[in-house]
Amino acid sequence: MGVDSFVSWLRDVAGSLHDNAAYLTELDSAIGDADHGANMDRGFQAVVGLLDETSFDSADELLKKAGMTLVSKVGGASGPLYGTFFLRFGTALAGVDLTPETIGKGLHAGVEGVLARGKAELGDKTMYDAWAPALDAYDAAVAGGSELGTALTAAAEAAAKGRDATIPLVARKGRASYLGERSAGHQDPGATSTTLILESAARTLP
Repeated sequence: MGVDSFVSWLRDVAGSLHDNAAYLTELDSAIGDADHGANMDRGFQAVVGLLDETSFDSADELLKKAGMTLVSKVGGASGPLYGTFFLRFGTALAGVDLTPETIGKGLHAGVEGVLARGKAELGDKTMYDAWAPALDAYDAAVAGGSELGTALTAAAEAAAKGRDATIPLVARKGRASYLGERSAGHQDPGATSTTLILESAARTLP
């Protein structure tokens, strides 16, 4: 696995988010600013533009540049959060062999960046409700000797369960928290886009 795998991943993420942009915005219209789908689509189309114009010698260089692109191009909270994720993920991969173990450390570093910026906890009805179970499932798969593809599939499946589990929650962070009890009954858009990103990773990175 090399930089080409990560290029494929980012292109696949961009396609998935484009295809689901209206759905993500529909979710966000219920409990947010109704712009999550459009923002994510715009940001990752900018990442595709970066990939079309630039060649990268390493995965860490690619991911860090993608992260900076998201921070600069995506509005709302999602740009800084996802941008930070990719920046920290890339930084953690600098100078290491790409193995299931080092990819896992990169994922953890990325999510730690998200937490440092967003201050969310499990159960707050945010993207972390998808990331947390995904990391646990990934770690368990790798500890059991699984290859990268199997571990990423486990992570994506766990993220989907975490996404679905946000529906009954009352939001405690972000714009949705302003709604109080009215935020219950709605699926969190950030947890949904996180799941799409992990599903894409399972398809393309192995």
